[in-house]
Amino acid sequence: MKLVFVHGSGGTGRVWKYQTEHFRGSVAVTLPGHPDGTPCESIEAATRWLRSELGNGASSEALALVGHSLGGAIALQYALDYPAEVAGIVLVGSGARLRVHPATLKALEKSVAHPESFGKMFEDTFQKVSPEFAAELRARSVAVGPAPFLADLRACDRFDVVDRLGAISAPTLAIAGTEDVMTPPKYSTFLEERMPNASARIIDGGTHFVFAEYPDEVNQAIADFIASLATS
Repeated sequence: MKLVFVHGSGGTGRVWKYQTEHFRGSVAVTLPGHPDGTPCESIEAATRWLRSELGNGASSEALALVGHSLGGAIALQYALDYPAEVAGIVLVGSGARLRVHPATLKALEKSVAHPESFGKMFEDTFQKVSPEFAAELRARSVAVGPAPFLADLRACDRFDVVDRLGAISAPTLAIAGTEDVMTPPKYSTFLEERMPNASARIIDGGTHFVFAEYPDEVNQAIADFIASLATS
């Protein structure tokens, strides 16, 4: 089984540092345009890119996909489009619908025109992450730039598979932090209620970046989930 981590909007594979260090042999992809290449304009396009990046379905090795926010949307889309290739999915701070506030999109549009102001968007981000890693994540987000971040959020805003959740049979674990205001715990419990083989794990004190704030708890939850796939 191949364990693959997919980052969220405006990020890179580096956000999964604590997970890739823990799960030896796992892969954390960086989506195109982050910053190299051209960003995908939709979740469907990002899903096709991921499949190609992983070998275009040529391998017989089943996938366990772990996605944060935008990455979770890609994991859900992958399970819908290529169900035979997916052993299970883990959604961290994600959901079946990921609407973005218009003010956020407008702020990013302004940052594309005036990129010198882009860094200010991250001044209050990653507050619960260790200071050294938080500084690295902020620097990487700024290096990705506002245009890819905007493309990601527009793709999220258009994403909606609420009416298709019942068709996803792959075992699913939905992880959320109690203090996540972007994708609150109700997103994860909704998945648990609407999907045939899903469970939710809510981590006290976690925000949208719970996987970097409480890596031991998140890693244990993922490890238990992967172990359950091996025995099912």
